[in-house]
Amino acid sequence: MGLDRQQLEVALRVGREYTYLPFRLHIFESVASTNQTLWELVEQGVEPGCVVIATQQTAGRGQWGRQWISPAGGLYLSLFVAPHIAANNNYQLTFASAWGIANQLRKCGVDVAIKWPNDLVIDKRKLGGILTETKVNQGTITQAVIGVGINWTNPVPETGINLETWQASKESRPISSLEMLAAKILLGIESGIQSLLQEGVNILLTRYLELLANVGDRVYVNNLAGNIVGVTPTGELHVRMDISTSVTSTVPEIYLQPGIISLGYSKNQVNF
Repeated sequence: MGLDRQQLEVALRVGREYTYLPFRLHIFESVASTNQTLWELVEQGVEPGCVVIATQQTAGRGQWGRQWISPAGGLYLSLFVAPHIAANNNYQLTFASAWGIANQLRKCGVDVAIKWPNDLVIDKRKLGGILTETKVNQGTITQAVIGVGINWTNPVPETGINLETWQASKESRPISSLEMLAAKILLGIESGIQSLLQEGVNILLTRYLELLANVGDRVYVNNLAGNIVGVTPTGELHVRMDISTSVTSTVPEIYLQPGIISLGYSKNQVNF
């Protein structure tokens, strides 16, 4: 099942608030990886706003080199941007994209939340994920590819959910087509990046935290328990650890970078 270019172009014009990116669409039935395909186009000289979309990937990539399972029936897209932000702020692009996509879908009536740092969830089941890859020149991110995978009609594990199954349980169908879904994802990324570049990371982070599903979740660090209380301005997970009052009256708080702890969909454990 492919996408209809004309329907997608119409959907992109409906309710568009920003014109930060001139979307240039490259639509495929299947590719090895939308990120890889887009990087190849970047090397050929395409401009920011270039998009690669497919409904299947045969060699998708996830965070930290993991395989990104991408069966037919999903939506897989990548967008090329040139943000020109400091290299150590690369996490901001993922946060901006996650917030923007979740916000766009929630406006339509889809109850999407964010699982730190890069997943989109419904009822704490995985709907999709984001993979941001960057190229740096003299300490500045000059090129970035933001890849997004969303479960549409594809099969998912017990910890996942696809959008059509979720919609089937509702009185209405907020996302009526794959083209509409693709448009909402692209417009969401655009609005998130626009918010970051125009309003700054502090406002973006406030918005991100409002949709964060992890707040209050239990995590275990070296077999000690704590609760997630938020995310720092530098992108770290803020955890308040449990204490024994016979030892100290000060609540220890720790800050974990992405990759140090992986928040799965069961018990969360990290050892240093």
